[in-house]
Amino acid sequence: MFDPDTQAPRFADPTPDAIPVLPVTGIDDPVLADRLSPAQRTWLTATGLKGAPGSHTVIPAEDGRIACVVVALGTPEARARTRFALGAVAAAVPGGTYRLDDRLSSDDRAEAALGWLLAGYRYDHRKDAAAPTVAGLVVPDGIDGRRIESIAAGECLTRELINTPANDMGPAELEAAARALAVRHGGKARVTTGDDLVAENLPLVHAVGRASDRAPRLIDLRFGGTGPAVTLVGKGVVFDTGGLNLKPGSSMALMKKDMGGAATVLGLAEMICRLRRDLRLRVLIPAVENSVAGNAFRPGDILTARNGLTVEINNTDAEGRLVLADALALAAEETPDLIVSMATLTGAARVAVGPDLAPFYTDSDALAAALSEAAARVRDPVWRMPFHAPYEALIEPGIADLDNAPSGGMAGSITAALFLRRFTAARPYLHFDIYGWQPSPAPARPKGGVGQGARALLDVLTQGLPG
Repeated sequence: MFDPDTQAPRFADPTPDAIPVLPVTGIDDPVLADRLSPAQRTWLTATGLKGAPGSHTVIPAEDGRIACVVVALGTPEARARTRFALGAVAAAVPGGTYRLDDRLSSDDRAEAALGWLLAGYRYDHRKDAAAPTVAGLVVPDGIDGRRIESIAAGECLTRELINTPANDMGPAELEAAARALAVRHGGKARVTTGDDLVAENLPLVHAVGRASDRAPRLIDLRFGGTGPAVTLVGKGVVFDTGGLNLKPGSSMALMKKDMGGAATVLGLAEMICRLRRDLRLRVLIPAVENSVAGNAFRPGDILTARNGLTVEINNTDAEGRLVLADALALAAEETPDLIVSMATLTGAARVAVGPDLAPFYTDSDALAAALSEAAARVRDPVWRMPFHAPYEALIEPGIADLDNAPSGGMAGSITAALFLRRFTAARPYLHFDIYGWQPSPAPARPKGGVGQGARALLDVLTQGLPG
């Protein structure tokens, strides 16, 4: 199991001979005349420097060692299209220790530093695979190195949990990862498993998970004793066959990532605990496998949730909102200052905004503004979606209080969010409908599991909840 204490990337120890990394706008940047000798400028011209962000050239010193690395920033338009460009540099330059020139803004330096660290993560179980070789970077001037390392540790934990195949990441293994987090940071863990879910009034979690021979469970972590109360709820469907409404094979291929919401809240909790934020933090994870068996819940069933609302099951493949419903109802009973849910919930969200943006829902304009501003600052893109009240009728089937899968296929992400809001007892609520997967390699983000929204939310929590 991934251990952030020993496996998360870290900054290199400071050294006087660290190799400078010099960001420039292009080969004509005036700073090059000041920083490079005539011979080095000739070398740069001869070897060329492409303008794409992250393209770079290693400049030799007279004694044959590396004098510096010149890195292109690209045009403003190109920079807007590329995140973590220095992550590509980290994986490409020769081994050694490097330092980042302070020409960048503090936000850009923080992004560059995080990208450099995250370039060291890869999930690879091939027999002959070697760990990625990434040069060391000392903490850039003016940057909180401990904070960047804490974010990298949480992000790598999220990626590792999502990437682990379902045969090695069932409800019990997800519980073990959560318990390990609690042990690392002095938290408390309580887990309700199997038929005890019924006795503890968590009927929807039990209904979704009972068909698997890997028992469903509700994982409940607590950290801290002072400050605002924040409860994070993460969808922990470790594998989703679709249940009796069985998915086609092509749709099932990535379903090991259907616990991406749980992985993301655990990664966020790792960040918060490492930074010792003044929060009363609670993490709730309904961990289940949605399987097919004779005792599986069925289309047409009407189930009663923890808060007494009845739900007509029109599609067993809309199971994530069911397990979240019980967890949200449990969260609301303590009246926290903020409830946050994170879930790989709907394909509709991917159709709407693609894999890179994390759509979110909240009734608080102040929270939405703070989150959007933080997302731009920390390069963790999000997009606000509406709790559109006229669509409430779509989730009301007529013979039960709620419908888990409205017919028609319209506004699927919005109707799912509206469904979840019914279980929050009007508490301040923020919901993310994330994808949790990088579909193609990018700097500092290999193909595979990825965190979304966590860094933006961490920034908001750091600044203090908006009123």
